[in-house]
Amino acid sequence: MTANPLVTDPPADVAPPATTPGVTFASGGETLLGVLHVPAGPGPHPIVLLLHGFPGMERNFDVAQALRRAGYATLVFHYRGSWGMGGSWSWGHVLEDASAAVAALRDPGLVAAHRLDPSRVVVAGHSAGGFTALMTAAADPSVLAVASWAAFDFGAAGALSRQDPGARAGYVEMFDGELLPLRGTSGEALVAEMEEAGEEWRLAGLAPRLAGRPVLLIGTGRDPVSPHPVHHDPVAAAYRAEPAVALEEHVFPTDHALSDHRVALTRTLLTFLDRHVGTAD
Repeated sequence: MTANPLVTDPPADVAPPATTPGVTFASGGETLLGVLHVPAGPGPHPIVLLLHGFPGMERNFDVAQALRRAGYATLVFHYRGSWGMGGSWSWGHVLEDASAAVAALRDPGLVAAHRLDPSRVVVAGHSAGGFTALMTAAADPSVLAVASWAAFDFGAAGALSRQDPGARAGYVEMFDGELLPLRGTSGEALVAEMEEAGEEWRLAGLAPRLAGRPVLLIGTGRDPVSPHPVHHDPVAAAYRAEPAVALEEHVFPTDHALSDHRVALTRTLLTFLDRHVGTAD
């Protein structure tokens, strides 16, 4: 597209017009609700699954709207046990729900109704959603590319929690402080789950399973939630050491929500997608 999707709406005469339908899909016996941002034009449109973090205060709708203006369909949804969805929240359920969302985006009925391209699915996410995006792509070789910002490395955090009682207490307190929009869990349960998962959830270990695909990693330099020396730098180093991973890596001088780098985040993600995925327009 010639217009700048960061600041310009698409031409009014493009048909079919852009739409924003609510969509539902099943995961773990529950019905989950999402918002699909469908671009204007005939498509078929590549798809970006945008995964929010814990508990989901920042849902990246600004990113979703810009991607739509650029020609990418996006889906934002809530996991089980969060923001009114049925079931209970757990890290394992988040991973299962993300995989179910990818499958839903390839459903022939949804693809036909919204002019989607199921061969070009990208998974992207923030914080716990960044962790989930990388885990989901590693488990599904048909995911074309993956992007993560301010990812929380539950494998690294679990190891630190097992080794340091003070760190463990800090994680329990941090998780307990974010439970209002969630159901069926506790800070203690969430820490125990990441400790039990162990090395399976260490993001650096995913490098061989991401070989052959583009990966965007964005760390955050003023972030006490997922400080980059623990959650970003070792992951980026492992991916750089895997020659087949097409890694693009940045560390922005910003906080965990990228509060003052939203335009930089969106521009970086768009450039990455245009380089490796592209749109039909």
